[in-house]
Amino acid sequence: MNQQLRILEGATFCICDELGDLHGKVEGLFAQDTRFLSGLRLTINGQRPGLLSSDKIEYFSAAFFMRNPLAGGLGHDVLSIRRERFVGDGMQDSFTVQNESMERVEFDLELDVAADFADIFAVKDYDFALGDPMGAKPLPDPRPVEYDEGRNQFLISDDGDLPLKTQVIFSEPGEVNGSTMTFHLSLEPRERWGVHVEVFPLPDGELVAPRFAELRFGEEVGRVRDSLAAWQLRVPQLRASWDALAHAFGQSVSDLASLRMRSDNGGIGKLPGAGVPWFMTVFGRDTIITCLQTLLFGPELARTALEVLADLQAKEDDARLDAEPGKIVHEVRHGKAARTWFERYYGTVDATPLYLILLSEVWRWTDDAALVRDLKQPALAALGWIEQYGDRDHDGFIEYERRTDFGLENQSWKDSWDSQRFHDGSLASAPLAPCEVQGYVYDAKRRVAELAREVWRDRELAARLDREAEELRRRFDEAFWVEGRGGYYALALDAEKRQVDSLCSNIGHLLWSGIVPPHRVDAVVDQLMGDELWSGWGVRTMSTGDAGYNPLSYHNGTVWPHDNSIVAAGLARYARWPEAQRVIQRMLTAAQHFNYQLPEVFAGMRRSETPFPIAYPTAARPQAWAAGAPVLMLQALLGLQPDRRRHALETVAPPELPSWAGTIRLSGIRAFGSLWDARLEDGTVRVDAA
Repeated sequence: MNQQLRILEGATFCICDELGDLHGKVEGLFAQDTRFLSGLRLTINGQRPGLLSSDKIEYFSAAFFMRNPLAGGLGHDVLSIRRERFVGDGMQDSFTVQNESMERVEFDLELDVAADFADIFAVKDYDFALGDPMGAKPLPDPRPVEYDEGRNQFLISDDGDLPLKTQVIFSEPGEVNGSTMTFHLSLEPRERWGVHVEVFPLPDGELVAPRFAELRFGEEVGRVRDSLAAWQLRVPQLRASWDALAHAFGQSVSDLASLRMRSDNGGIGKLPGAGVPWFMTVFGRDTIITCLQTLLFGPELARTALEVLADLQAKEDDARLDAEPGKIVHEVRHGKAARTWFERYYGTVDATPLYLILLSEVWRWTDDAALVRDLKQPALAALGWIEQYGDRDHDGFIEYERRTDFGLENQSWKDSWDSQRFHDGSLASAPLAPCEVQGYVYDAKRRVAELAREVWRDRELAARLDREAEELRRRFDEAFWVEGRGGYYALALDAEKRQVDSLCSNIGHLLWSGIVPPHRVDAVVDQLMGDELWSGWGVRTMSTGDAGYNPLSYHNGTVWPHDNSIVAAGLARYARWPEAQRVIQRMLTAAQHFNYQLPEVFAGMRRSETPFPIAYPTAARPQAWAAGAPVLMLQALLGLQPDRRRHALETVAPPELPSWAGTIRLSGIRAFGSLWDARLEDGTVRVDAA
């Protein structure tokens, strides 16, 4: 398979090969969950050019350098070809060809285009990681291409009931044959020729006037660059002697900038999509966790997420969408994808308690009581869902079971169909109560009790939630603790309340939530860092001692950076600093082998057997909560946490950090409307007002 490049600006993205061409099953220009361009192919005298080098420049742009093929009488290295691509609301390709020889040359440059308007789920089925290429339904045939000579443009229209169109405008005239534009060129020695190609996805079918196309793209380039510059200035600035940390943090800043979407409620550019390519949309769980990971960047992403998710919160009981009143949305889709599957889908068991945790955490970083008051009703509705609908059988635990045949079978963060396995490898049956979700609910109730007491002045609610949280903690320990194998918490309880007794990374989330009682902490930490779960690069999703373990299985033995960032934060919460630091060091060391851009997931093979972490070939990159992982790990390393009562940022880091952490200065951290600087020097962390 050719190397793919992914170029994006928010929810508009392009997947192309190393020459910039679109021609594969999963390549294309996507907007609103629809593929508006499925083919864009450059040839010289009928053959593809040879690659010299190509790469992204910024997340929204790329450059491709090529040489001519040996075709049509052209000799070696007669032509140099430069292709530059920008993705914003649409896509612009600029081609420059130069005659590098000492003689005049004649040749044809051809550009062939195609659009099939496939919905994103149909295309995703051809992804070997997350789809079923062998059993996938055929993709739609490319639609006819119409040429408008007066405006020198191709128009391609979908044949469905939506007014979808793709507009392809050329800056130079050529000879048209069907879907191909051919330029018959003659260049003198050192002479250059160029053409701009503007591609506009048109969900509403309204065309762009060609005379405004170049101006519009110029404004769009400026907008995107200004947005990136403003983002880079607003987030904290890091200087670190540890190169892996410095580079991974910088990559996170860029990746999270690229994933910001224009939210449906007008929060422009402030809501993180989940990841490229198939998840560039609002995902309740992913969006919330990314915001929790990145509160060091300030509260804007989180505030927007809280408001948008409140707007999308379910109001009615709708089994077709796995929706119930108060439930936080799992996934939002647009365009053809919304027609194919759903516009909103609510099959997530953890987004609702996580929503309450995020509301509390923003308040703890800002003391913004007005926000907590404004979101009181969505928060109480979320609490109501937990108590009325989440606890399906009223046993005190939160369970899930899908109610629609085309919903998700598993609705926790490990949502692949085969992720819930017993120690012997057999699959558990729903309704299922995942262990980490009970921890999230425990944490949510503790936090909402605090909000009720401090902001809403509802002491009765606060006292009730505190009692319920303590009772949940006690009953959880009784029901989920497994005495065998050294002691650990089961992955889940199945439909018959049996312990799903595989040993999984989810136990680290229990530390993060605070539900683990002190007398269990040593055993949980020993399991996380023991040979079966610890790969040497990170904590595996499933232990090597379980029959279902597979280091290449999506959720049954791989290593997930976001998962490990939560584990590290959980270890830090319980002051298990050596173990937290070990996770952080190894995960950021692993980032070096991925050009400092941590992927969604990588293989769980043992570090002692692999000289570098083994890539999972179709992992999403960039992915929001993978990009958020270095940020949360830096926060955990420095022990940073807000003190709301003092309106101060403080550190709880141990007095001596390891020498490998080097010197760190993180300046411009925003908390309580002020700026703070954190420094690590000579093994000691200090925090001062900027």
